Amino acid sequence: MFFVDMTFTDVEQITPELTERHRAYLGKQYESGKLMFGGRKVPRSGGILISQHESKEDLTEILNADPFIQSGLVTYTITEFVPVMASQAYEHLVA
Repeated sequence: MFFVDMTFTDVEQITPELTERHRAYLGKQYESGKLMFGGRKVPRSGGILISQHESKEDLTEILNADPFIQSGLVTYTITEFVPVMASQAYEHLVA
């Protein structure tokens, strides 16, 4: 699994139109089942994604096509992790 930490480089330049393009793009990616969760940080300085892509390279390819990333107004870091504990509702995700 992967944890993606997205950070706005200039929040003032994040427009509603760009945000809508970003959400529409990610919406299509969620249909694959590989993106699991996503949402904005509080305070609004970026967002977080949880992914179960096969590889970091696959995930990077998806992220680099995101309108947020392509705009240059968002950067990201990817952390790979292996879940070893979970609540009963998410036990199926534990390796």
